[in-house]
Amino acid sequence: MKKIINTKNAPAPIGPYNQAVLVGNTLYTSGQIAINPKTGDLVLYSIEVETKQVMENMKAVLAAADMTFDDVVKTSIFISDMNNFSKINEVYGSYFNNDIAPARETVEVANLPKFVNVEISMIAIK
Repeated sequence: MKKIINTKNAPAPIGPYNQAVLVGNTLYTSGQIAINPKTGDLVLYSIEVETKQVMENMKAVLAAADMTFDDVVKTSIFISDMNNFSKINEVYGSYFNNDIAPARETVEVANLPKFVNVEISMIAIK
């Protein structure tokens, strides 16, 4: 049985999807971009600030499912410019304990929704 996870503490979906779906003890999140959930505005001042907003949005989605970054087993990071990888990675890494960090792939793509620079999705297990 699947349970839909949505929270006002992360941006509302901008299409026919939900922020996350919980199936048993496994959470599948939709990709998060740097939208401020309170204002609906994009947060694109720098790649570091953008990545932090993405991770804060993801933190809110995880919390809505009673999970944390410690429960994440897999992440997918999509970026528009691989030259930003080290800056994104630094912010992203600050949210995880290196000893139990999840598996991950990082892929450069041509475009992302709303032409942002980074989008991150996760799978977590409680």
